Amino acid sequence: MDYPKPDDGDDTEDCPCSDSPEVSPTLYGDARAELRRRDFAKFLASVGGLTAIASLTAPLASTTQVFERSYEGPVYSDGVFLVDDEGERIQENRLSEGEKMTVFPEPRPGIEDAPTLLVRYPESEYGGGIEMGFTVSGYAAFSKVCTHAGCMVANEEGTLLVCPCHFGKFDPLNGAAVTDGPPGRPLPQLPITVTSDGYLVATGDFEGPVGPGGE
Repeated sequence: MDYPKPDDGDDTEDCPCSDSPEVSPTLYGDARAELRRRDFAKFLASVGGLTAIASLTAPLASTTQVFERSYEGPVYSDGVFLVDDEGERIQENRLSEGEKMTVFPEPRPGIEDAPTLLVRYPESEYGGGIEMGFTVSGYAAFSKVCTHAGCMVANEEGTLLVCPCHFGKFDPLNGAAVTDGPPGRPLPQLPITVTSDGYLVATGDFEGPVGPGGE
């Protein structure tokens, strides 16, 4: 598939949370104070507050974003570009090995703000739980919506991804498998590839249900 060259994306915001004592540094530097509800009301709903946690690059918002379980539509599809919080498409050289960030599907009606965790590691470090056919150039992508209560997985503990609401922990090197806490299943992985002009795109939707439920 010959994907189009980049153009501008929308400017949106993402909001991780915690109402419990700080246990790990905030992982993602999204400057998203609030997800747009005009196109996204059926996907995320805000609840609760958080105890301030230091961001790597920017302050984080004081609302929790949770996945609305009644949502059944697709999030990504083949050819949808991954973009950052400024709407810029993600180039293959964007992350170095060991780095992580939050990305989003390039605007599509109703789902363009769906938060996604993008990580990059040497391919040799990935274990058996990862779907290597869904990775490219050491990149792997997972839903940011915790599979326990739907909060945003926004913190880290070493290489682990940590949900600040109930401290569920996921291992991105093993397919975002649950290593601790109440989540009942891994974060679903997103199949991705690189276009001929060097941008990350999805090749389909998440391989499992996003958010709580779907056991």
